[in-house]
Amino acid sequence: MKSLRELTHYPSALMGLAIILALVVLSIYALASMPYSEAVRLWRGGEDVWYDRPKNAAPTWTNLFREQKLPTTITMDSRDESIEKDIEVGAGDMTNIHMSFEFDYPYHGFPREISIFFNAEFERKQPHVSITWLTPDGREIRIADKSVGVRESYRISQDSTLQRRLGGGVAPHQGLFAVDPKADDLVSLQGTYTLRIEAVVFEPEADLDAEVVIYGQVHGIAGTDHRRRELSVALLWGTPIALAFGLLAAVGTTMTTMIIAGVGTWFGGWVDALIQRVTEVNLILPMLPILIMIGTFYSRSIWLMLGVLILLSIFGGAIKIYRAIFIQVKESPYIEAAQAYGAGNFRLIFRYLIPRIIPTLIPNLVTLVPTFVFIEAALALLGLGDPVLPTWGKIISDAYNFGALYHGFYYWVLEPSALLMLTALAFSLLGFSLDRIFNPRLRGM
Repeated sequence: MKSLRELTHYPSALMGLAIILALVVLSIYALASMPYSEAVRLWRGGEDVWYDRPKNAAPTWTNLFREQKLPTTITMDSRDESIEKDIEVGAGDMTNIHMSFEFDYPYHGFPREISIFFNAEFERKQPHVSITWLTPDGREIRIADKSVGVRESYRISQDSTLQRRLGGGVAPHQGLFAVDPKADDLVSLQGTYTLRIEAVVFEPEADLDAEVVIYGQVHGIAGTDHRRRELSVALLWGTPIALAFGLLAAVGTTMTTMIIAGVGTWFGGWVDALIQRVTEVNLILPMLPILIMIGTFYSRSIWLMLGVLILLSIFGGAIKIYRAIFIQVKESPYIEAAQAYGAGNFRLIFRYLIPRIIPTLIPNLVTLVPTFVFIEAALALLGLGDPVLPTWGKIISDAYNFGALYHGFYYWVLEPSALLMLTALAFSLLGFSLDRIFNPRLRGM
């Protein structure tokens, strides 16, 4: 308790604790709001899951720093009450369906794409639709006349026939929003647009619905990647994964190393010699190449990597540091007193030796956490991350493979990198402050 009270005298420790608390709260929110199976499904899914998200869209909050706002994604579904849908029974078995999608477009610039997703119910004959575009200045543009299947998507942006009709020089999603599609310098026309769909179904029980998606240039709190996935999924779930990986690796490595060093120091002889020789051999083994070899030839499971990482880190340089401290503690008078009243070897190790160095152990444990977090991210960047889990390192790996920086998608790299650096900063600030408290040589500095 005294040590905890001393932490309040160090602003750096309070800042580190505040950041760690925020990361813990974010982890709890991620686990509560999105189950593991759902997070994996979303992250591994492609356009079948994220069909209504734009590709490579920057976060929406970036509009706060722009004088001219970029368009956000507009989604309209005929099944919503806000959309006007009229059904008119015609002659015979025919039924006319009128759908009107009206929306405001107050943005500078153009959307990335425009798509319509049809959902038809029929048995024999496909419905026929006519699509018309109405601009704020009164122009009426015929987009397409076509038959649609049960589930069919119509990518207006990829319609070469419409592109030729608009002038041939611009993509349809630009020409439909331009003041003059044939101008050399395109300018978007702001105002209220209407997309009108006139459908005819040929069976009494047939029906048709449509979902219109106008993909923006900005989307969501964290943006999207080249597979339309929202990066917020991996940023959220990457937080508990990073903390769990770092904490488990740090605690497992530090505690095991301390116990092995204590056992070797107490028993001495061939036990201590064997531990020191194994440590010296392990110190010259390259950790990262071994992890790469295991990930390449055996498995890339994050938990297997964690186990191997702990195993390779146990016999590290810390064993020699702990051994030097244990040798001094072993000669203490209270150790001799404990031996005199008949305490056993393991009681002496776990009740008298190890508790004496725990204060010096805590700062080292805390500062080790970001080391293992960065190792996990490095493995993912090398393509050896867990193929299932959404992590910060996986985001950076995908960004690197796709050339995010080359294409100007800086948010894709900066967001996970900022979280990695924030995690390292938080544990480092707390660890250095604890070192000042528990290390008598630094106390008072």
